[in-house]
Parts: sequence; C-alpha cells; structure tokens
Amino acid sequence: MALERLELLSSHACFGGEQRFYKHFSVNEIGLPMRFGLYLPPQALAGQSVPLLTYLAGLTCTEETFAIKAGAQREAARLGLALLSPDTSPRHTGIDGEDHHWDFGVGAGFYLDATEHPWAGHWQMESYLLKDLIPGVVAEFGLDGDRLGLTGHSMGGHGALTLALRHPGVFGSVSALAPICAPTRCPWGRKAFLGYLGQDEDTWAAHDASRLMADVKASPYPAGILVDQGLADQFLAEQLCPEVFEVACAQVGQLLTLRRHPGYDHGYYFIASVIDEHLRHHAACLGVTAA
Repeated sequence: MALERLELLSSHACFGGEQRFYKHFSVNEIGLPMRFGLYLPPQALAGQSVPLLTYLAGLTCTEETFAIKAGAQREAARLGLALLSPDTSPRHTGIDGEDHHWDFGVGAGFYLDATEHPWAGHWQMESYLLKDLIPGVVAEFGLDGDRLGLTGHSMGGHGALTLALRHPGVFGSVSALAPICAPTRCPWGRKAFLGYLGQDEDTWAAHDASRLMADVKASPYPAGILVDQGLADQFLAEQLCPEVFEVACAQVGQLLTLRRHPGYDHGYYFIASVIDEHLRHHAACLGVTAA
C-alpha cells in the first residue's frame, strides 16, 4: 500500500544512514495530514530489507522528539534497524480544546480508536498505525514486514504493550520505557478513557495492558518483554503501576524483564541511558545479527 501525498520535509545524514522526516495524508483513518520520523540505517540505504522498530512517544511529544533526544541512531546503524517515530495524535483538527484536552497538553492520542464525540472523527490512532502508517512505510521503503518491533515511552509505552497484545502475530518483539501499565487504575488513563471511550468501563479493559495480559491463555512473547523504569520517576506511584503488569505476566507465564533504576526520572536522559539495550533486545528477537 502507498502512503498518500508523501512529502519529504527534511533529511539528515546520521551514522552512515539518514534521519528523515515526512508528511503524508491519512485518507482512511485520520482524515488529515500526519507526520512521522524515519531513520534508515546504512544497510537500508544499500538496498537491504531491514527490520522496522516503531517507537511510540509520550504526552506532549511529536514525531521529532525521539529522533532528536534519544540518541538511538548509532546503535540502530550498527544493528541494521530502521526506526519509525509517528506523531502522537492528529493536529489542527478544528476541535475546540484540541490543544489542552484533559489538561494533558498537545499529543494525548493514547494510541487507540476513539468512539466518543468529538474525538471519534479523527482520533483513530490504533487503526492509523496498524492499517496505514506501518504497512505503508514497510511498502514505501522496502523494509522487512515480517520483522516488526514495537516500543514506546510513557503513554507510548502503554501503546506499545497494548497494541502488541491486541494484535498477536503482527509484532515479533515488544518493549517499553516507563509505560502506563494499568491505565484503568490511574488518573491519566481513566480521564483519557472517559473522554475517548465513554462511561462504560467494561470497554476500557481492552486497552489496559495489565488486564489484556491477565486474559491470555499462553505466553504471547516467549522471547520476553523488556521494561525499564526509573525509581525517581515523579509519575511512578500514581500513574505508571509497573508492578501490576509484573503480576499479570507472572500469572500467565510471560517472561518479563522489569528493570528498576535508582535515581532516574521520567525524561529523555533516562531513555537515552537505556535505549541501546532496547534496540539490542528487539534485534535479538527479530533475528538480527550485527556485523
């Protein structure tokens, strides 16, 4: 499938590859222009069909945040991984309050398909990623669609865990950094779900990684899931709840490596400190052998 009205906004040489930023029109899912970042390692530029790791960013971020702040391109170039960084939500929708809904600031997409007015018209982020952006990027740039990984931070960590569990067989690897692990239990998640999905809390469970994991019959990712969490994270106790996901994984026999890091907060200094190990985790799960 093709990405409609694909436009290269900028390209930057980076560790032998290229960090690019694009705009395209999401006709069927969002109905608006969307932006994304794409790092093509030197192997891809040389014509190899390399695996694709998608990174879902957190609240207030854009398609540029991960590419600029995380420093992931060096290891991605060594391993031969393409890195896709979507924007977090639709922009310029004309909806009153778009820029500050639920007091989150711009970018509270939560990586789900909204069903409630006024958000349902454009906030179809799950369908956008799974039906539009990821397959479109794979086809457009000749990437290996059989080797897809998914990771993310905070709200994006919620998205990575949830989408990986909701779409078995699509992703060969999953990890998360300081994810919202039990959104039906935390203020951020409950406020978002109420706005996007409505008052029927039974519908919320389908977008809660801990509850999704508790319902599986067998380990969905036998090679393991990697989660990193800073213990100086100001949102840890009230919003993130990694211990809930840890219990759910243990109950169903899902191998989980949950690493807790003293002194690290919620920001990109933490992400930059651990991101290389996440790339190596995905590379191992996807069968990448670095030179």
